[in-house]
Amino acid sequence: MSTTMTVRLEDDVKDRLDVLAEATQRSKSFLAAEAIRSYVENNEWQIGEIQAALKEADAGDFANDKDVTALAKKWKVNAG
Repeated sequence: MSTTMTVRLEDDVKDRLDVLAEATQRSKSFLAAEAIRSYVENNEWQIGEIQAALKEADAGDFANDKDVTALAKKWKVNAG
């Protein structure tokens, strides 16, 4: 199922979308829908990760000094 939505674009963005649609032989609507889908998926993921990290922080789930030092030593050895 799909729905129709009106979006206001700056003139230069619309022009670039026109060129891209022509070059890819896709409709402007298809390209806009794909761009919005990708944006929503990326932001849903990012917000989910932030919320999970906040829950961990609220629960006091932090690395201690020993863990951080061990990790730093590991990366220093592998980076050199």
